[in-house]
Amino acid sequence: MRAASARSDEAVWYIGRMPAPASHRRIDASCHCGTIRVALDWPAAAATIAARACGCGLCRRHGAAWTSHPDGRFRLLISEAARVSAYRFGTHTADFHVCLTCGIVPIVTCTIEGARYAVFNVNAFDNVERSQILTGASDFEGESTDNRLARRRRNWTPEATA
Repeated sequence: MRAASARSDEAVWYIGRMPAPASHRRIDASCHCGTIRVALDWPAAAATIAARACGCGLCRRHGAAWTSHPDGRFRLLISEAARVSAYRFGTHTADFHVCLTCGIVPIVTCTIEGARYAVFNVNAFDNVERSQILTGASDFEGESTDNRLARRRRNWTPEATA
């Protein structure tokens, strides 16, 4: 663990980091300015990370590619809530966390029966070599809301609990 610096946003980030289990690798993600940060414990077994380039208009326009792993865990850290917007569209079942300073969307969350799940924009990863990411196209148009929530519960990464 790195010592907390004098800046309060960095102090929260470093103090709040969860230790990665031995069978997991730590992936850090953030928006460009660092207002939104994600600590992700990713199962270490896979040499590559599969990402989905969603075909919806928002993801195409942002150039986002998303990944998740149901055996991982994440912690979302926002240094200044007033600088972040949660954007919802379509089925209004997911929050795209948009940094109002730099415009980056590093994480999308969805709460299902009180538990929060997420997918992560691989383009926001801070410590993963691009060659480790394999991106394929995906399209969820026409999926019912019930099926969408069931898929997210099954495939998205759950939030770490204290």
